[in-house]
This record gives sequence, structure tokens and C-alpha cells, in this order.
Amino acid sequence: MPLYLTEDQTALQDTIRDFVAEQAPVAHLRALRDADDPTGFSRDLWRQFADMGFTGILIGEDHGGLGLGHVEAGLVLEEIGRNLSPSPFLTTAVAAVAALRNTPHADRWFPGIVAGETVAAIAIDEAAKHRDAVALKAERAGNGFRLSGTKRFVAHAHVADLLIVAARTAGGASDRDGVTLFAVPRDAAGLEIRPERLADASLAAHLNFDDVAVDADAVIGEVDAGRTSLDRLLRAGRTGVAAELLGVGGGSMAMTMSYLKERKQFGVPIGSFQALQHRAAHLYSEMEVARAAVLKAQQLLDADSDAADEAVSVAKAMAAMATTLSVNEGVQMHGGIGMTDEYDIGFYMKRARTLAELWGDANYHADRLAVAAGY
Repeated sequence: MPLYLTEDQTALQDTIRDFVAEQAPVAHLRALRDADDPTGFSRDLWRQFADMGFTGILIGEDHGGLGLGHVEAGLVLEEIGRNLSPSPFLTTAVAAVAALRNTPHADRWFPGIVAGETVAAIAIDEAAKHRDAVALKAERAGNGFRLSGTKRFVAHAHVADLLIVAARTAGGASDRDGVTLFAVPRDAAGLEIRPERLADASLAAHLNFDDVAVDADAVIGEVDAGRTSLDRLLRAGRTGVAAELLGVGGGSMAMTMSYLKERKQFGVPIGSFQALQHRAAHLYSEMEVARAAVLKAQQLLDADSDAADEAVSVAKAMAAMATTLSVNEGVQMHGGIGMTDEYDIGFYMKRARTLAELWGDANYHADRLAVAAGY
């Protein structure tokens, strides 16, 4: 597969880039943060995403979507990252769609996602760090199940229409088998949702399930065999996070390069100093390597390749490391002004830190690749 965009994908990228830059620039994030907005994103903007067709990129034409792939979804996420645009696109139009595709839940939820009316949240993690363990219990009760336990750092959970919850129906917390995915409404009795601000001013919630009752129709896929759906969700979600990280790193790099051309010392732009040129060249190289890794993962996902799982972990780790380098260099090369809240470069560092942790940091994915290779 060639590691470049097709002509149609490039045209779509231009459309997305213009739209997001105009409708949801960094100033949009700053305004929501300063207003302590309780939702965490603009529902009007979410509906505008729908009007542009973006929310249905991964949804088939039979449900009103565009029937495109992860490469195209990544173009949206990259521009969301470049502009730090608060949006439920990743959790709803990418991760949730991947989990619900080819299930009865698609008929119920896909029309709302396409219309920009539905928001989904992904409840997987139960501790500070992403792990494969699932301990939240789902015990059979009558014709359904009762869920008991906790989930942590669930983005958009406090305003979501749908919660996709990974629960344990058999075995121990670390077992691969015995996991089941459930579609749980936010207003379910016994469900406590406590939202908190993260470092980047986004909102994620801690969830407490106290014998939350759901019927058998809430099951996504098969009971005890939810790893298949969960793995599909995570592959799509991690690739999406990697694409958004590319945007964050690219936006930070562009801002830094512009500053190097404008800021003068000793009567010349600081970008003329060889030491800074070397650092800028190194940063560019690392971002391009990460870009290739992300595009490869997207293409393999779209091809339904057996090699996609490994490529996704490579992409997530590479994008996190390259973007961390980008934001760190950005703040350092901006000097003192880079440490101030008034300047946007700090917002990129905070978003990069949050995304780097989501669904596995670089160390998690490096270890995952090593274990898969037999180490």
C-alpha cells in the first residue's frame, strides 16, 4: 500500500481542514474552558459536523453514512487535533461505531450519530493506567444482567446518550475470555456519574455501577465473547487517537516554526541559529515517521488485515512519542512566553498529555508488541 493519500482523500482533507479551522479553532477551546462549560463541547458544532457528513464517515450508506474508512476518519481527527477542537467524534463516530457495526444496536444508534444528535462514551478503564483487565461484574438476573463496579476516565459520559461498557461475565479480571460489552443508557437506575476536568480542560467521568439492571438486548455481540467487539473498538479508537495526536503535534510544530521565523535575537531570526535548526529538523523527521505509521495502521484496518493489530500499537506509540517531542520542543523554543496561559502552545502540551494516556501509552504498546513477539 502506498503511504500517501489518494486524490479524493486529499480533496476531503482540504475540506475538513478549512471547516475545522474556521468553526473550531483553539480560541473555541479557550472560550469553553474560561466559561467552565458543563458539557465540554459545543452541541451546535457537533450538528455542524453531521451536516458536513463527518459523523457518518465510518457508517455504511444503508444507515445514511458515507461508507468510508479509517483513513478518512483520521483526516477529521487530525484537524480536530491541530485545532484542539473539543468534540465527541473519537468516542462516538469512531470507537462506538466500530463496536456497534453489524449488530442490532446499529439500527438504533447509527441514525442519531449520523444526524449529530447522539453522543457515545466508552467505559473500559478501571484504574489510572489503561490495562487489559476487566473487573466490573455483570451477573445474570432474570432476563438480563446486573452491573456492579467502577469505570474511570470515561470521556463525555456525563452527557452521553449511550455508554458502551466492558464487563466481566465469567472468569477473573485478567482473563481474555468472559468479557461482555453492554449498551447502557446514561440515566440507568443505580448509575452514578461524576465528571471531572482533565489537564486539557476536557471532561471525563468516574462511573459507579450499583446493581445497574440491563436487559438481554443490551448485550453487544455475544455473552462471554465480547473481546472480539472490544478489540475491534480499541483498534479503531487507538488509531483514531494516533491521528488526533498527529494533528496536535503538527499544530504545535507549525506554531513553533512560525515563532522561529518571527522572533529575533541579535538582530536576526532565532530560526537562523544552527542549534535550533537541528532540533527543528529532528522534530520534522520524527513527525513524518509517526505519520507513516498512522497511515499504515489506517490502511490495514480498512483492508481488514491480520497485521492491523500490531500496526495500531506501533502507530499509537509512535504518534505519542513524536507529539510529546513536538509539544516539549514547542514550549522550550518559545522560551518564557511558552509557559504562560495567554499563549496557545501550552494548550497543545496539555492535550498531548491526555491523548498519550488514552487507551494505552507508549510504554503499554511497546510492551504489548514485545509480548506478541515472544519476549
